[in-house]
Amino acid sequence: MATDDQKKKIINRLKTIKGHIQGIENMVEADKGCDEILIQVAAVKQSIHKVGLAIMESHASECMMDENQMDKEKIEDLIKMIFNYTK
Repeated sequence: MATDDQKKKIINRLKTIKGHIQGIENMVEADKGCDEILIQVAAVKQSIHKVGLAIMESHASECMMDENQMDKEKIEDLIKMIFNYTK
């Protein structure tokens, strides 16, 4: 999937997101205002999006650097993955 450094960054980001979600859960339990909660939900959504982009970037790099010549099928699969992710 990714280099060890990329993998470590992705895992750290996911752990941060996990903590953020726990914070949102605590906010709901504490009856915090909807505006405060929604700001945090938006932050989690953005963080998840960034994780997806990091994984896609890693995959694209591996896919394209796998061989000296670009394989048409690999490129088509990568494009499909990008379109599916951005829906």
